[in-house]
Amino acid sequence: MSTNAFGIDLGTSNIKIYSAADDHIMIEKNMIAIQNKKNIFAYGDSAYEMYEKAPGNIQISYPLCNGVIADIRNMETLIRFFITDISKGNVKPADYYIAVPTDITEVEKRAFYDLIKDANVKAKKIMVVEKAVADGLGLDIDVKNSQGVLVVNVGHDTTEVSILSLGGIVLSRLIKTGGLKFDEAIRGAVRKEYGLLIGGKTAEGIKKSLAGLEEAGTGAQVFGRDIVTGLPVEREIPSDLVVSCLEEHFNTIIDCVKLILERTPPELGADIYRHGFYLTGGASQISHLADKLKNSTGLKVNVAERPIESVVLGLAKILKDDNYKSVAYAIEGMGK
Repeated sequence: MSTNAFGIDLGTSNIKIYSAADDHIMIEKNMIAIQNKKNIFAYGDSAYEMYEKAPGNIQISYPLCNGVIADIRNMETLIRFFITDISKGNVKPADYYIAVPTDITEVEKRAFYDLIKDANVKAKKIMVVEKAVADGLGLDIDVKNSQGVLVVNVGHDTTEVSILSLGGIVLSRLIKTGGLKFDEAIRGAVRKEYGLLIGGKTAEGIKKSLAGLEEAGTGAQVFGRDIVTGLPVEREIPSDLVVSCLEEHFNTIIDCVKLILERTPPELGADIYRHGFYLTGGASQISHLADKLKNSTGLKVNVAERPIESVVLGLAKILKDDNYKSVAYAIEGMGK
């Protein structure tokens, strides 16, 4: 194994980079703040701190949208900065393994390759790994055997539902439902019921604290702007309002899982029935989702211990273990 190698999982919300040299995973927000349209003001977690609070001359954006690269220049800048940070300013030639969604076009996959190639990070070799395969490895599943595995990855912008077998992907579907949609649903419900405008970060806070609120039997204390008076106010939002507004998005994910299961070859279906399926991804921890999936499919749900990191842990495994190198492929041979 080359000691200088990186595994990169670009999520819409978080960017995860594994460095083989120091066996460390870096997780930062995939965000960039640009001042006066040209100067980089902040990036990563520090850009997120300013999100929804910055003055007009500072633009804060996510360079990734719906699992694909929306702003390649800013994404290259972020990659270069993060790799430089990890390398402590001394970037050496390295191999790069990058995770990409399966259900995107060849052109969009090519963009991930070009991103690393053009980011000035001295890439010797760039290999692509299907995100779902890396997910499977990160969840400690032996993806190279013939057993069928169903992985549901609920991310910030998208949910990817995939069936794996023999180190490859049998079926995969990417839908535009994820943590962001959950946040928007919460914002919409609070506005409708209480005439209160809340920010995206506040909605995200409610979503993350939902399980704790239900356990304590209390509502969420939120600050926002009253639509009628225009003044800042504090309100208590009951947890059942939050649960009911998320129902629709949970059902979208459930329908996608059912659709994939309907198309699964019977032998692989039998494996999935025996072992259940795996739920991972940053937004998968939301209260009730695992239970709803279990009740509507009748299958056991294995919830990931480290859902945000499962893909990058899989990339780390590929870098450490030559047995799994074959699941990565070079971009030139991208014809399916």
